[in-house]
Amino acid sequence: MIGIFDSGIGGLSVLAAIASALPHADLVYLADTAHLPYGDKDDAYIRRRVLTIGNHLVDQGCGVIVVACNTATAAAVEAFRETFPNLPVVGVEPGVKPAAARSRSGRIAVLATLSTARSERLAQLIRQHAGSVQVEVEACPGWATRVETLSLDDPDFVEEARGHLTPLLATGVDQIVLGCTHYAFLSPVLEPIVAHQATLVDVADAVARQCVRLAGTNALGDGRLTLLATAQPEKLQAALPVLGLRWLDDRQHSAARLVIA
Repeated sequence: MIGIFDSGIGGLSVLAAIASALPHADLVYLADTAHLPYGDKDDAYIRRRVLTIGNHLVDQGCGVIVVACNTATAAAVEAFRETFPNLPVVGVEPGVKPAAARSRSGRIAVLATLSTARSERLAQLIRQHAGSVQVEVEACPGWATRVETLSLDDPDFVEEARGHLTPLLATGVDQIVLGCTHYAFLSPVLEPIVAHQATLVDVADAVARQCVRLAGTNALGDGRLTLLATAQPEKLQAALPVLGLRWLDDRQHSAARLVIA
């Protein structure tokens, strides 16, 4: 099995990409909804949650773990790898490298949670991969929570998003990195704002390709999906059709259920 987890439903964007790439793999998705959001928590708290959730998925028999959360990856993926040195672990990090490589203007932006925006890991990614490209890091507090509450068509959010993006576009930014897995579900709002001025950069497909490389026998199964949540699993289940992921229902063998972790 392949275990995938996030603080909530944002990682479903990564789950969908993995499910498409590995149609026969048995997948377990765990949403740590009792402790969301991670984006405004300190690193020590996030590490405790990542190790707890990861341990649970390993105990369930998962042979590959995907940390489908930029905040959790930045704060805790190295600690997780140290705890499970022989386990393939895939983190999700902002796509600074591909954005910098594609930029023609030499200016890119990263939209992120507060925790990711101030993380040393993001700063390191920028130093390693941006080169001479100018990188603007834009913290977007509350955006992940908006996805969690499925408030995707709120007219007020269009103006809020415009307030974040318009100044970036005015500086010549032509690549905008979605630095949180939740933000993929906000693309229908963000894309009309950036129009032909910039491209949104998401890494879900790249994460899926890494899973294909690492999966081995974990790619061979019945194509089942198990959804777990540490609180309100019914909301996780209900999110699938709202987020355009109704097709994942075909892989489930039971409705989302509560797990204590």
